[in-house]
Amino acid sequence: MLCHNDLNTDFLLHNYFCFSPCRYPLTNYTFGTKEPLYEKDSSVAARFQRMREEFDKIGMRRTVEGVLIVHEHRLPHVLLLQLGTTFFKLPGGELNPGEDEVEGLKRLMTEILGRQDGVQQDWVIDDCIGNWWRPNFEPPQYPYIPAHITKPKEHKKLFLVQLQEKALFAVPKNYKLVAAPLFELYDNAPGYGPIISSLPQLLSRFNFIYN
Repeated sequence: MLCHNDLNTDFLLHNYFCFSPCRYPLTNYTFGTKEPLYEKDSSVAARFQRMREEFDKIGMRRTVEGVLIVHEHRLPHVLLLQLGTTFFKLPGGELNPGEDEVEGLKRLMTEILGRQDGVQQDWVIDDCIGNWWRPNFEPPQYPYIPAHITKPKEHKKLFLVQLQEKALFAVPKNYKLVAAPLFELYDNAPGYGPIISSLPQLLSRFNFIYN
């Protein structure tokens, strides 16, 4: 067993502090609008019915979501899509069968927030910061696979997305893109759900550099 004194500085820095690329202020970004983007399913019941049907054909659903960080007054904010008054989600969605996770997330980010003027958006996908599993065809998801579950129905991965210093986002008209501070998300599952409310803990290992 190693004593604390046996650990050199490089080891400590590598294992205990993950330094992230720069984060830029919210005012650096411009937000336009584009045509509405609707969910594939008309209701929660329809979503789980489609999941059940697809599971029988292609197996577990794979989902990826992007965590986009900006700052205001050196306080990290997460960009969230707001639908209505009470529903928030991270940008992302379902992967196609056999699709690479990173390439799939880039595709989804472009579909959701990509600009409409033909300029290609350069999405830089950083670390995977979280894994969540849905054990059954039901709403609950967990950051682990329950011991009695051998065939989870969905695997969701969260990736940190590095934003350019300045960018233009085109937001579907039926959504708002909001910047939520970490203190508002922390321990606030009633307002944001268990996944989004866990982001402050997941992001705490990064030492963000603010420009």
